[in-house]
Amino acid sequence: MKYLDEYRDPVLARRLLEELRRTATRPWRIMEVCGGQTHTLVRQGIDELLPAGMRMIHGPGCPVCVTPLETLDRAMAVAARRGVLFTSFGDMLRVPGTDTDLLSLRARGADVRVVYAPMDAVRLAARHPHREVVFLAVGFETTAPANAMAVLHAARLGLTNFSMLVSHVLVPPAMTALLDDPDCEVEAFLAAGHVCAVMGRREYEPIAARYHVPIVVTGFEPLDLLDGILMAVRQLESGRHEVENQYVRAVRRAGNTAAQDAVRRVFRVTDRAWRGIGELPDSGLELAPEYQEFDAARRFDVGGLCPVEDPECIAGAILTGARLPTDCTAYGTRCTPRHPLGAPMVSSEGTCAAFHGAGRTPTRSTA
Repeated sequence: MKYLDEYRDPVLARRLLEELRRTATRPWRIMEVCGGQTHTLVRQGIDELLPAGMRMIHGPGCPVCVTPLETLDRAMAVAARRGVLFTSFGDMLRVPGTDTDLLSLRARGADVRVVYAPMDAVRLAARHPHREVVFLAVGFETTAPANAMAVLHAARLGLTNFSMLVSHVLVPPAMTALLDDPDCEVEAFLAAGHVCAVMGRREYEPIAARYHVPIVVTGFEPLDLLDGILMAVRQLESGRHEVENQYVRAVRRAGNTAAQDAVRRVFRVTDRAWRGIGELPDSGLELAPEYQEFDAARRFDVGGLCPVEDPECIAGAILTGARLPTDCTAYGTRCTPRHPLGAPMVSSEGTCAAFHGAGRTPTRSTA
């Protein structure tokens, strides 16, 4: 295949669905880890076309959604400082903190700017040497190499006015935390292709072996996902538990070693809190000691914060796949993309936003 529309061919999609129905002998439960995959599954209605009883469990693969509330509140506190030029990807601006969001701060006069790459923030720091330029560095392993390169470039330029507020998270520890939960229903995983393009697929092999779960590295288009689901079901039906690669056009077993080297040079593994889930050991990245001069959390005194989640939001249960967005009493009424109570409703990869955008409604009254 050469063109994007080939990965959306309805004839091939029907063939894959027919093969899936012939293959599945029981209602398997498969989790897609990536929020981008969730949006494709829901937008295209794939989750509703699967064999009777088969269920896709939507996992915690939205980097915006799992950024802890404390990090967001720190971001607001830093962005509100006089003389600070605060930068972020656009999808973080409307994510609610305890009291406000970055977009509202900008409306009140804070210098909050959308950038398209962390290197944009480095260039702003070079152009504004008398301003403190801060970049909100969040995401999974996918965005970590670019953030690492930005730190290395800032160090080479000798910039003393550039820093990052870091809240990176890692996929494998989240998967093991889910599997260690005695209530876990996941029988196979679809792993995120873009994460594996960076990190490879070797780090998933111990998980598949330890927990006896198939893991299929999968792309993001409808045919990618249908093919990945079929590969996972074939493993489940035959009693295998291996790491397979559906996304062969982008992923190699070893991944991108140059990107991995940059990440290892700039960051180190640390415990990390996940919004709605709690702290997971060794599940995040922080700046290594030799680069802590670029750590905004150390540079700015933003301690003493008391993050408070909206009590009506069930984001944690949604992120772990225990509940669906339509189970939430506020879904589509008090919580909408324009006025979100939690990150999954505002993020472009959030499960609640996916359901709302696809017009999914509760099957029962949630009033």
